[in-house]
Amino acid sequence: MTIAGDRSGFSPTAAAACGAATRRRALDGLPEPIRPRAVSTDDARSLSVALFVRLRELDEGTPEYAYVRNTLVELNLSLVKFAARRFRNRAEPAEDIVQAGTIGLIKAINRFDPGRAVDFSAFALPTIVGEMKRFFRDTSWAVRVPRRLQELRLDLAKAADTLEQSLGRRPSRAELAEELHLTPEEVAEGQLAAHGYAARSLDVPGGDEDAGPTEGARHLAETEPSYELIESLTALRPLLARLDDRDRRILELRFGQDLTQAEIGARIGLSQMHVSRLLTRILGDLRDDLLRDGPAVDATSG
Repeated sequence: MTIAGDRSGFSPTAAAACGAATRRRALDGLPEPIRPRAVSTDDARSLSVALFVRLRELDEGTPEYAYVRNTLVELNLSLVKFAARRFRNRAEPAEDIVQAGTIGLIKAINRFDPGRAVDFSAFALPTIVGEMKRFFRDTSWAVRVPRRLQELRLDLAKAADTLEQSLGRRPSRAELAEELHLTPEEVAEGQLAAHGYAARSLDVPGGDEDAGPTEGARHLAETEPSYELIESLTALRPLLARLDDRDRRILELRFGQDLTQAEIGARIGLSQMHVSRLLTRILGDLRDDLLRDGPAVDATSG
């Protein structure tokens, strides 16, 4: 018996049974988290490791693939909230910042290779923060620009990213116009509106470079990668101080001297497998301490 208005033709009971079957096929014997967002950090990390392996076994586009990926997103949302804390004094709503970071989390999940000896949180955080900064770039304007052109600029940015992935290069204006069903002139208008994002002070002295072709590419301020490195090191310093001498030595050899796990094992008299387990444990403990440090972002506050 079907319910009126249910175009799928399935009753709620049949739909639930179909969903349960999809979950069983997707997990293939792995435990099913009933409330992924409520799982402890340790459990989320260990389950994520298994789910990443399972995700690579599934065909993209299938319901099973979608379920596993969505579960990974929910298990790792704490990374987004942690990254959003650094922007809690921005004027933009916190929920919008978290939403942008979630896009970065999804991109990181899509690109993560579980075969590499890299902790997912260390891999994902730069992508999450990058998406948040992209959000600020796309929504902050130095001069008044009509909303129609602001929205057009966002559409152009999304279309350019999509086409770049498929073409392997930045798309031309004609290709953007075809993708968005616009004329090349409308695309040019949207690209011109992008200049309203950043204004340059008239008090900036000009030099010989003003006559060069890079004049329009100069900005008043640029992102300094070292600032993020300093911030990360400042947050890690008290946590590293709690480690014992062996753990600090392993981190120094791995990330300071860029040695492989086998080379580290030869230095300190351990097997490569033992070093791998120690690195996983050390990085996991540091990640947990970072995520517990300070109040989480409240997505309902501004």
